[in-house]
Amino acid sequence: MTAATAPQRTPGALAPSPLPPLLGVVIVNYRGASDTIECLESLLRSTLPMKVVVVENGSGDDSAERLRQWAAGGNDVQAESSDMAAFSTPPLPKPVPMAEIAGADVGPGQQTGDLVPQFTLITSPDNLGFAGGNNLGLRHLLADRQLSHFWLLNNDTVVAPDAAMALLSRMMATPRVGMCGTVVRHYWQPDRVQALNGSAYNIFTGTGRSLGGEQPATVKYSPQDVADATDFVLGASIAVSRAFLGEVGLMDESYFLYFEEIDWSVRNRRLRDRAFETAFAHGATVFHKAGRSIGSASARTRRSAFADYWLARSRLKFTWRHYRWLWPLHWLLCWVLVLRRLLRRQPRHASAIARAALGRKP
Repeated sequence: MTAATAPQRTPGALAPSPLPPLLGVVIVNYRGASDTIECLESLLRSTLPMKVVVVENGSGDDSAERLRQWAAGGNDVQAESSDMAAFSTPPLPKPVPMAEIAGADVGPGQQTGDLVPQFTLITSPDNLGFAGGNNLGLRHLLADRQLSHFWLLNNDTVVAPDAAMALLSRMMATPRVGMCGTVVRHYWQPDRVQALNGSAYNIFTGTGRSLGGEQPATVKYSPQDVADATDFVLGASIAVSRAFLGEVGLMDESYFLYFEEIDWSVRNRRLRDRAFETAFAHGATVFHKAGRSIGSASARTRRSAFADYWLARSRLKFTWRHYRWLWPLHWLLCWVLVLRRLLRRQPRHASAIARAALGRKP
């Protein structure tokens, strides 16, 4: 049978299954349709049944139309790295059945007994930020009582075909699991680790240290030691359980960008003896184009003024909320950063951090 006459088949992750999907996936798109399409082409190759939501987060460009065209069979993926092309090419069979709803029509996230579609595009007229975009997708998926776990994926990631299965297996095997991360490797340097699960956080400097960061992908480690050392799971690939969302709640949308994950973790730890466990799915690998969507490159000299503003603002908000006695120190550190940006001849960056310290809008 030739390719032209071959029957269409649904991608593995969306194919009919005798078992109901337990995993829901949220991908937030903001002016990154090409990245989102590459992510979807890799994710939907999974053999694990799942339900997927793409939130078009008020991009103000042609992102929604490009995603519609991709689902219909046009606008095929163009992998940016030859090393990564095997995860997303050749293109999946099309069309990919896709429901579409407006963000205003998403309910409060309560179980309704209704089953949500396998693949949904939610369009928001406004940019709701990282937390707001993910919460919109989570509220939609939470209405489906069959879904027990939820995976938040950055749109600038590429997913190994067995990652979803490894992630769900780890979470289901972990008693009272709340949050779970994966191995995250660099898209452009796939032989290097961006983070194992997440980071350790220093409350005095307000910075995180990526666990295993920049180590070779062959580095030896104890998965349990990594899980124990994780103060917060990396937001590029973070999964949570339904029970966790029921007790801890959704992400705090007042952050807009940065510190949502560690705020989630601290809110969980404040439950004390009722706190949920943090797990590490060491068998799941995700490749990340770090910082693509918001200009948050790993090198500080390349970070955008926009990213500098929100990083400073969110650090101050987080510190005031959870470690108020350290807030004066972090406020002074903002002015140290202003001086550093001026010495680097980055006046726009210095101005952005100063506005954050003074509580002004970006």
